[in-house]
Amino acid sequence: MSPGGAGGGGRTMTWHEEIASLVDDTGTQYPAGVEAPAPAAAPAEGEAGDPRGRIFGEGYYGYEDGVAPVEESLKDQVKGFLVATAEMLQELGRGCRDIVQQSLEGAEDTYVVKKLRGPLAVVSSRLSFLNDYLPEDRDPMHAWPVVICVFLLALIALNVNSGNETSVQQPRQLYIGPPNASRIQLPDGRHTAYQEQGVQAERARFSLIAPHSFLSSRLAGLPGLKASLLDEFGVRFIAYDLPGFGESDPHPSRNLNSSALDMLHLANALGVTDKFWVMGYSAGSIHAWAAVRYIPDRLAGVAMFAPMVNPYDSSMTKEEQGKTWEKWTTKRKLMYVLARRFPSLLPHFYRRSFLSGKQGKLEKWLSLSLGKKDKSLLEEPNFNEFWEKDVAESVRQGDSKPFVEEAVLQVSDWGFNLADLQVQKQHRGKGLLQWLKSMYSPAERQWTGFLGPIHIWQGMDDRVMPPSMTEFVRRVVPGATVHRLLGEGHFSYFCFCDECHRHIFSTLFGIPQGPLSSSMEEDRPPPEEICKETALHNCTEQE
Repeated sequence: MSPGGAGGGGRTMTWHEEIASLVDDTGTQYPAGVEAPAPAAAPAEGEAGDPRGRIFGEGYYGYEDGVAPVEESLKDQVKGFLVATAEMLQELGRGCRDIVQQSLEGAEDTYVVKKLRGPLAVVSSRLSFLNDYLPEDRDPMHAWPVVICVFLLALIALNVNSGNETSVQQPRQLYIGPPNASRIQLPDGRHTAYQEQGVQAERARFSLIAPHSFLSSRLAGLPGLKASLLDEFGVRFIAYDLPGFGESDPHPSRNLNSSALDMLHLANALGVTDKFWVMGYSAGSIHAWAAVRYIPDRLAGVAMFAPMVNPYDSSMTKEEQGKTWEKWTTKRKLMYVLARRFPSLLPHFYRRSFLSGKQGKLEKWLSLSLGKKDKSLLEEPNFNEFWEKDVAESVRQGDSKPFVEEAVLQVSDWGFNLADLQVQKQHRGKGLLQWLKSMYSPAERQWTGFLGPIHIWQGMDDRVMPPSMTEFVRRVVPGATVHRLLGEGHFSYFCFCDECHRHIFSTLFGIPQGPLSSSMEEDRPPPEEICKETALHNCTEQE
């Protein structure tokens, strides 16, 4: 018979009491025939026994000690979950550390460790220079694992971000036109591609030869230069592709001495009989410096714009190096370090940027930090059209080796210092009197080396080749004339500025006199005479 039957004499349980008996079971069992004690009388609504004032029939749901618990917010629950997770991860890390420590006990005598000990010691010694970049109070054994982990996470994040960008907007393919350059053959059998502008060779009053900068080609020259300006000053302008760039053949083992030789052979092959001017822009200025060092007798003068110097030059003070490096982006600094220490890693970065066959942004590919005027110029359609054609020609051969060679040349030993280009003569006389004369008499202070004009234009808002580089040049090359350009950047003065180009030519060549007349051409010495005199005297191959 059911407990609620009439024969039992008991009362029927409400559904509230049945649920309460299941949920709030005290665990006390009563024998058959013994009634459970009657429940306490329910307090009235609002009394202390029912804090929430909720009465359900004859019973109620109460809380321990009569106090209702405070419900946690979602924020508190998430916070508690994260704290608990962090504690578990911390304990997991400690356990893994203990396991590794126990596993490494006695590992020094194992076969694998004995074999790897020597190579690891060599690698560690080569990488020890990186410890100089750590704070003094940091232990390298603890700091570098953290740095490596952060670096790997950053690479993963960059890959994810780059993947999202490409999914939104696919870059256009880089268009490379058919080859159409004029070429000359060098004495070693290689071919060099070049481009001429201005007046013809026999009527040229001045000849200007320009090697290009990194990720550029003969098409760059002086961007936006008008043919009318060249004719007005009687200038023959020659730009050429460096070995492996554009349509020029690669060099098997090039250096700055071979670069000067290529420039000299090009001038001779094109009939440049007089002394010529050389122009260097940005990283292309390292080849102009090479010409100053190895063929000074063939140069009429030098024009440089934001010239590059070796950031590892031993003649630079720590302050000059610091001012130079602080202007560069982190990735640009990394590229210089890799070029000097681990050049074999550079092709990986190049193939992901300008050798990918896709079009891209200049400041992203070269990791540049640009000023206000430079950013404005890069948004102009004529500059973008020029940039796309120039880059496409530069990467025509699709080989990373020339770019690696150029990057290594920038930061490796040049074979000379800039301080060697103009050296003060030592007075041959002996004694205190002769020494005093050399100190106070201007007639006794004479210089050797290249003594022709060297003009340098430097934008004071240039963040690619900072003004500190030009200040260093001014200190070690006293004969250089520096033109400081307030508010100008790396590109703004050099590219697509008619007024700037006219000012440059006026500074270099004086009052415009136009091309040579036919009567003046007859007074020139034959080209064979100059070629024989200079080819052997000024340039000797260095091993």
